[in-house]
Amino acid sequence: MPTRSGYQQRRPARRPGGRGRPTDASRTAAPAPVAAPAAPQMVVLPSHLTVRELSELLATPTVEVIKVLLKNGVFANVNQTVDYETAAVVAVDLGFETEEAPRVLVGPETATPKRFKEEDGAHMRHRPPVVTIMGHVDHGKTSLLDKIRSTNVTEREAGGITQHIGAYQVQTDGHRITFLDTPGHEAFTAMRARGAHVTDIAIIVVAADDGIMPQTVEAINHAKAAAVPIIVAINKIDRPDSNQDRVKRQLSENNVLIEEWGGDTVCVAVSAKTGDGIPDLLEHILLVAEVEDLKANPARRAEGMVIEAQLDPQRGPVSTLLVQTGTLRLADIVIAGSTYGRVRAMYDEHGHQVKRAEPATPVKVLGLSGMPQPGDLFSVMTDERLARTTVEDRQRNAQREIHQVKAVTLEDLFERIQSGQVKELNVVLKTDVQGSIDPIRSSLLQLGDENLRVKVLHAAPGGITESDVMLALASNGIVLGFSTRVEPGARRLADVEGAEIRNYDVIYHLIEDVEKALKGLLEPTFVEVVEGHAEVRQLFKIGRKVIVAGCGVTDGKISRSSVIRVFRNKKQIAEDKIANLKRFKDEVRDVATGFECGITLENFMDIQEGDMMEAYRKERVVVD
Repeated sequence: MPTRSGYQQRRPARRPGGRGRPTDASRTAAPAPVAAPAAPQMVVLPSHLTVRELSELLATPTVEVIKVLLKNGVFANVNQTVDYETAAVVAVDLGFETEEAPRVLVGPETATPKRFKEEDGAHMRHRPPVVTIMGHVDHGKTSLLDKIRSTNVTEREAGGITQHIGAYQVQTDGHRITFLDTPGHEAFTAMRARGAHVTDIAIIVVAADDGIMPQTVEAINHAKAAAVPIIVAINKIDRPDSNQDRVKRQLSENNVLIEEWGGDTVCVAVSAKTGDGIPDLLEHILLVAEVEDLKANPARRAEGMVIEAQLDPQRGPVSTLLVQTGTLRLADIVIAGSTYGRVRAMYDEHGHQVKRAEPATPVKVLGLSGMPQPGDLFSVMTDERLARTTVEDRQRNAQREIHQVKAVTLEDLFERIQSGQVKELNVVLKTDVQGSIDPIRSSLLQLGDENLRVKVLHAAPGGITESDVMLALASNGIVLGFSTRVEPGARRLADVEGAEIRNYDVIYHLIEDVEKALKGLLEPTFVEVVEGHAEVRQLFKIGRKVIVAGCGVTDGKISRSSVIRVFRNKKQIAEDKIANLKRFKDEVRDVATGFECGITLENFMDIQEGDMMEAYRKERVVVD
């Protein structure tokens, strides 16, 4: 009989979770047959996850995971994030097969919120219309909404003027209507520029005693560009100097023909002070909504748009969300822009707590990790880890996401026409005086053919403003100016977003450039801008081929990105790019007048003491 020690030597290894008791077969001299190796287990890994999360997914102690990371040259602690490629190496080393989880991105990469994925018709239900109120300042937009809600919103605004975006829901005849009260058409268009097409109906408020004003015209054109139904509310009819006929005539002059005059635009006379006409206005909103046949699926996970966000000292980030489809519930995991979190509490516009929000319902939400931007899209996700990694991806690629869609320019217009990206050229036209608008507009409308036409979204006298640039961005168009100035804010916005602003002094040149762009004949024009000069004072040889020119900057500056012309005895002998620009031993971006530096050119090495270097850059001509 074998000794105990011999028995232990022959004892089979314990199986996970088993008692390890030897079988009769194990006591025989013949070795047990070798079992076929089990197939590697498949594990789905997100694009980014922490070491701790990786160990949980692999059901492996964290220490073992860290050992494999160290073996592969990665130093990471349990809370450090690794990417999919690194995690996959660890998983394979531990005997797993891997697959990357699909990235769920909600934002500019997805369809606009008005075009959700195809829904099952059986689940579609009628939803309340979302109405945006726009118009000229002090024409009574918020006062009108104030009367509808029978509350006093206006007194809480600084100077009686709306400073932020609010969302409110009202009941009328058993139906609900959601109102967005905005600071003006700029915010309306800013949301469109961010891909958030949220409004179903636009109400243009016009004061009966003031008539159509420049901001009213802009609001009308912004609403038309968004392709939403328009209802005109002629306000302040209680004033003794009100003149409704003048307003209607001015509307027709701005291509808004009301039903009374044979058009298709609803026009309602109201008074925010006395309440006259408001029931009629609400009835017409419901009629237009019925014609539009607005539906959504409340049975799916919620998606929608951020209306506004603010930081509350006691409650932290508070976001106003407008649900567009699905139903938002407490404890849902929400991702909005570059923030995410679990819904801890929801409030309606009156401050009452609610547990759910159905389509077209605005709610204030607590629980997001930060403050999203107005116009950001939000959606409910099922996996908090995936929500976090998605937000991290967005933060890493913020610039790529923001500038994902390149603005249209006249130079690349023909190329976009050929590729089918552009079917019409949208133009925002600003001129010096009113009389210049009609001849320019009529000339532009004659250009193009049946495949491509020019569409003037907005035309008005005055300087080019940020609102004009925002309208062009939202509509994928350009801004054309004639003998007018570009406001500094508009220029900065255009530079940041890549929008095209062109200003002309001769009408013929304006029309000619647009015509050439449509035919693909317009080429960009560049000029050389001299940045500075430097004198070569000493040469340093590094190795056998590299020559460093010790220079003193005599005027302007020398930039690392500059192109260099080398002059000897006032004659140009070479033109080259800078390979290295140094101050002492440090590489620098530029060197100003009066300082010394070392310059190494990429190809030209036949430099002599006394040579002059001229730095310049090429800059595209902006017609201004």
